[in-house]
Amino acid sequence: MDRRDFLLGAGALTVVLAGRSALADQAARRILLLVELKGGNDGLNTVIPYADPHYHALRGGIGVARERTLQLDEKVGLHEKLTPLMESWQAKDLAILQGVGYPYPNRSHFRSIEIWDTASASSQTLSEGWVARAFDGTTLPKGAGVDTIIVDNNALPMAGPSLRTIVMQDAENFLRQAQAMKDAPGMGDGGNPALRHLLAIRHEVNGAASGLKDKLHDGPVPAIAYAQDNGFGRQLDLATRIILARVPVIAIKVALGGFDTHANQVPTQERLLSVLAGGLATLRKNLIASGQWDDIVVMTYSEFGRRAKQNASGGTDHGTAAPHFVMGGKVKGGLHGVYPSLTDLQDGDLKHTMDFRNVYSTVAKGCWALQKDFGQRDRQQLGFLA
Repeated sequence: MDRRDFLLGAGALTVVLAGRSALADQAARRILLLVELKGGNDGLNTVIPYADPHYHALRGGIGVARERTLQLDEKVGLHEKLTPLMESWQAKDLAILQGVGYPYPNRSHFRSIEIWDTASASSQTLSEGWVARAFDGTTLPKGAGVDTIIVDNNALPMAGPSLRTIVMQDAENFLRQAQAMKDAPGMGDGGNPALRHLLAIRHEVNGAASGLKDKLHDGPVPAIAYAQDNGFGRQLDLATRIILARVPVIAIKVALGGFDTHANQVPTQERLLSVLAGGLATLRKNLIASGQWDDIVVMTYSEFGRRAKQNASGGTDHGTAAPHFVMGGKVKGGLHGVYPSLTDLQDGDLKHTMDFRNVYSTVAKGCWALQKDFGQRDRQQLGFLA
């Protein structure tokens, strides 16, 4: 039982305990808020090369008109549904990473998100997540008995023997189950070493869940309410409460689904981009109000972008590289990297210009002062995070 994976609860509360881990200088640590865009967001209609005639030729039916683009420079702009993020852009704490991907890309939802979650090569299969891999060989203070929190159902980025992770998709069910665990009677181990080990883990789980319950139940609430008509707003509300309560975690993960837009893409993606931008803008305001914006790094990711040319159903099929957002008080805002060429495609797909593993190594250094090589070829540290 080297991994010490221990699961409790039916979806609402899952506690995954692994080997004790930690970071030497906790005072220098920032919290990473990972935002998974499930289904493969269309990057070309998110960060739009509005001045490129090839864009409009490839997307005659679904391309975003120049007047509906929030121009960032003379070549690219944001979709107008991302207007709430312009305050962050103007404050220079929003970085847009262009052309993020990896060599020999995979277009399967399941395999590609596994590659992103584990920072593996496309020909490599790993069982540990990239955040856990970054902490291999380190030691973390016990803190609240938990290192990372998943407000979603995909815990793979944090899975591994170096981190203790709690998965809690629903705050109220989490609080109820945590109380039930706290109140549950103990039991003897009967002299069985394996059972004794499991009971020791159970005791640690109870302590972590109980501590989180008290912090979330009695802790501060966000100054600005999140939209409650979508699951993303509720996830960000819970993530914000965790941050406001100063739970000493290294990472929190949320997700927004629905980006697999093979048909009738325009209304679906516009709705999702509006939800994304509204939620992240509210998060920013709440953390500025609490004085914690400098302590957070927000990063989006998705399994892939979409193909350069629209399909016959008014949508886009699985593609490769795409832009991603990084936000936070210590983020160096602006456009980073090179936008992929629309005239130099590979099998109809964009060629990546920024390796996602370089993004991860930059985050590991900027968030946690960890030097981590994820096996990328150029091992380049990027300039978006102080």
